[in-house]
Amino acid sequence: MYLFFWGLLLLVAGYFTYGKLVEKIIAPDGRPTPCKTKHDGVDYVSLPHMKNMLIQLLNIAGVGPVIGVIIGIKFGEIVFLIIPIGNIIAGATHDFLAGMMSMRRGGANLPSIIKDNLGKTYYSFFAVFMMLLLLLVVAVFINIPAELIDKTFPQIQIFWAIVGGIFIYYILATLFPVDKIIGKIYPIFSALLLVGTFAIFVALVFSLFGNPELLSESAAFKEKMWTAANGKPIIPLLFVTIACGIISGFHATQSPIIARTMSTEFEARSSFYGMMVVEGVIGMIWAAGGLAVYNLFPETMSIKATDVLMKITGHFLGSYMGVITVMGVVILAITSGDTAMRSLRLSIAEIFKIDQKPLMKRFLTTLPLILIVTALLAWSNKSADTFNQLWNYFAWGNQVLAASTLTAGAVWLFRHGKNGFIAIFPAMFMTFIVLSYILWISPAHGGPIGFGLDLNLSYAIAGVISLCFLGFAFYKSKKMAGVTDELLNSSDIS
Repeated sequence: MYLFFWGLLLLVAGYFTYGKLVEKIIAPDGRPTPCKTKHDGVDYVSLPHMKNMLIQLLNIAGVGPVIGVIIGIKFGEIVFLIIPIGNIIAGATHDFLAGMMSMRRGGANLPSIIKDNLGKTYYSFFAVFMMLLLLLVVAVFINIPAELIDKTFPQIQIFWAIVGGIFIYYILATLFPVDKIIGKIYPIFSALLLVGTFAIFVALVFSLFGNPELLSESAAFKEKMWTAANGKPIIPLLFVTIACGIISGFHATQSPIIARTMSTEFEARSSFYGMMVVEGVIGMIWAAGGLAVYNLFPETMSIKATDVLMKITGHFLGSYMGVITVMGVVILAITSGDTAMRSLRLSIAEIFKIDQKPLMKRFLTTLPLILIVTALLAWSNKSADTFNQLWNYFAWGNQVLAASTLTAGAVWLFRHGKNGFIAIFPAMFMTFIVLSYILWISPAHGGPIGFGLDLNLSYAIAGVISLCFLGFAFYKSKKMAGVTDELLNSSDIS
């Protein structure tokens, strides 16, 4: 129980301590921001600070800090420490860097940032990889909210109708100016999300008075918890299972959206670093809800995470408040899926230099995405197995993006004569995670197709390559020394 509350305290303290240190290193200043220098009334629009914070929170907080942590808490109470430590040192730093690199580069999207700092060869691979990942995000974040709504109203068959409705909304949110749909409805959605999450927290606290061991590892839980002995090694599996809450590469694709709507760089720590900390708090609360249900109903450790979520809300909140809370989780998914699709449009437009001010050009840029996502939805819903494959590859690909963004952030800091170690150490760790995972994982280990190597061998290979990334970052930063963001902007490198 105590680890849960210590973890929450650590998150809050981390924002005011380590977050302040990261801000001092990055050094936001009073220079004009992209919404002022490149205002277009569509993507470059000035929005109030509070609205930017709420949009960023909903952009980054998909189903990961709910579904991911409900699965990940099967590793035990240690998760209550790993989430805040990883969040403060890696995840929030990652989001802060991604947002600031974008702002300094005129609101550039992630592929351009990668190209600037890691070179054209790395960029060519990364741009394709990122777009494939975002397509998976869009499909996943249509499926999961549709499934949750369908489970909430089991008396009627509405799954495919909900899928269609969410997809249409995604298309509209992608095409319309950022202040017309996203800017207007996100504050309302944020309130619903926070109310639902707070309700779970209050219910858990009251339950602890009658059962102080509710957030500890019961004997029944320990029998089924995930360990290396039963084929679930905490490294690398935990950091692929729990992304949102600890660190998520997907966030770096979302930060440029807000980098284009912020009026001053001094809002960056609260908007980027701070909202990742808030996501960590959300993840901690839902992880606690998962552990409580697993302790009370050990049989739920073998069922789908979405069913566990329904059990959490039903048991602790009842039917009425439970429905409101489930709708909050639905909103988490929807408000990440719509901006993922928007980020895809912006990235394609940036790569191919397509003017996005005319509506028709925005639609033509979006049309291929509509067709691909439609195909993914049809395929992923063929069976539970196909959807699980989709989720597994999304989770792993997500962390590949995180490792790449942190490495780019390290180069960016080093070439500006700043302390890049705040980025390169977590970058090396995440590189180790994604490499050891894909080298070890296989259907025999209950995962997607991988290389299926021995775990210790996977560790050794991943460790060597991760050390090479340190050398790669130093090499790139030395090669780029003296190249300022202003020079990149003036030369129109994209």
